[in-house]
Amino acid sequence: MSVEEIRDEPADTAPGEAATGTCRTCEAHRSRAASARSFVYALGQIELRFPNQGVEKELARSISRADTTGLTDRQALSTVLNLPENRYLARQVCYVFTVQGVETYLLLPRDPADYGLLAEAVRPDQQVTALDCVIGVIDPLVDPGPCASLSLPTVSVDQVYSFAVTDLLEAIEKPESMAGETFDRASEDLLRTVLRASGNTGATDGHRALNHLLVRYSAIYQTTFERSMDGYSLSSVDVRPSSVGGARRVVDVVFSYTSRSTDVTEKKYVPVDVTDEFVFHRNGISDYYDHH
Repeated sequence: MSVEEIRDEPADTAPGEAATGTCRTCEAHRSRAASARSFVYALGQIELRFPNQGVEKELARSISRADTTGLTDRQALSTVLNLPENRYLARQVCYVFTVQGVETYLLLPRDPADYGLLAEAVRPDQQVTALDCVIGVIDPLVDPGPCASLSLPTVSVDQVYSFAVTDLLEAIEKPESMAGETFDRASEDLLRTVLRASGNTGATDGHRALNHLLVRYSAIYQTTFERSMDGYSLSSVDVRPSSVGGARRVVDVVFSYTSRSTDVTEKKYVPVDVTDEFVFHRNGISDYYDHH
């Protein structure tokens, strides 16, 4: 299975893209900066960066005082950073959000008490199938402090949680007639599809809707698996404005499945409400027709 393309229409303001024009007054500047804010619902990995040498040396001293026998450097760093007595260091380091290895956002918790959530997301080991989900707002008005040198769009984080993609695939029920080896191969193919589909910045309505479904709606995995067993591959994922939103902003996430033998394409869709920061799907997955 493979996803050949992910189309998103229309697109929102890109990360870090501000309104253009000459700033004549501070109030006008703040107004334009506020217009550049956009919601983020992104999937990737949270990594740690040091804002200066002093913070790096302070953390190194804390590691030297702790019992880290048998741990790798990354395991020792993660362990020590999450000790209660070292939470002051958790507030001093920089948290960078990467999407498929590319530095994308600088993360700052809206509530300072949530620095612990970011510190806990810095894993002892790099896990290919482990992802972090970040929900927040790109806000150019936020002062990134000593992390400003990273020159990344700053996201004020409201929620962050971590999970393994393999856990999502557990929603798939193995058919009784299918051999375990065949089921494992099909699940691995689906896993690769999921990881590829999640490679977006999570800043457009379409990206936010898709990422929400990838982590909150297991039925898409079961449907994709069933279509694969019938000889269909997931060929594309499209996001289109819905005609049933009313006063709300709703998009249809359309999954296209193409027959490997006849080239016939079937489509399924899920309507997702993206009006607010926390998106949600309005109905279950259903057949989609182009005149929908």
